[in-house]
Amino acid sequence: MTLDDLRVFVAVCRAGSLSAVARELDCTQSAVSQHVRRLERETGVSLLERHARGVVPTPAGRVLCDAAADGIAGLDFALRRLGDLARGESGSVRVTTGATTVRHFMSEAIVAFRRAYPRVSLEFRTENSSRSCFDALAASELDLAWITVGGPVRGIEQRPVVELPWVAAVRSDDPLARRTRIEASDLPGIRLIRLPRNSTSGARLDAALAELGVRISSDTSVADWDTALLLSELGLGHAVVPALPGWQVPGDDGAPLRLVPVPALPPLPVGWAVRHWDALPPLARTFADMVARSCRERAASRA
Repeated sequence: MTLDDLRVFVAVCRAGSLSAVARELDCTQSAVSQHVRRLERETGVSLLERHARGVVPTPAGRVLCDAAADGIAGLDFALRRLGDLARGESGSVRVTTGATTVRHFMSEAIVAFRRAYPRVSLEFRTENSSRSCFDALAASELDLAWITVGGPVRGIEQRPVVELPWVAAVRSDDPLARRTRIEASDLPGIRLIRLPRNSTSGARLDAALAELGVRISSDTSVADWDTALLLSELGLGHAVVPALPGWQVPGDDGAPLRLVPVPALPPLPVGWAVRHWDALPPLARTFADMVARSCRERAASRA
């Protein structure tokens, strides 16, 4: 029993004629009969009754015809959906990431993707650390996770997109604001607004400071980089954060905050994580590529 057998049988039941279906399919009536006979052999029952003016399904034939018609309709719909997915005309892209990532890394790519694929759904799930993103990616039907790239994670593939240099956010009236760069020897004198201890970026910063032999006092902690900037602007301390593509870096234009490079700290790699790149749906791969291209272009424009 094949799908073609069932398609032909349903067509015969609807047309009430073997010859009419043969003409429609541009084949012989004998070929149409062979499809029906194959079904009758495999089911063990007669499926058609022949009359002077054509054929009608037997009671058993009506059961098979109804079931096959429903199944073929559902299969045809699924095949059309698969075709839409392959052509990028419908479907969804599901992403997990941090609370501020969409604004800083994806805003331009989201607009471009929506214009190119207006029927595709974009779904975002917020997590508070790369570890949480990995867990969500492994445990659900999510396609992509935007993360701070770290050490190997079992069952997850990581792909760096850009490396972010570190900057110190200082008030414009701070003596450090007049510097063009902040050296490692300057860091012990700052009052650090600490990044989340459970975040990969916070752990990377702590490890880099330890490698430099630098100890910094801290009495303030935050949940994200944007809040670190705000608290720095309010005078609660100094934020050492990665220079994000979405930030407008303040200059000597009267802005209350300056972002001064800290070249002694190694850049922070960020990018995509997936379960398997080779199995990534075409739409998700396209979105990932658009975000990566946008981030690299914005990073290059600031270099």
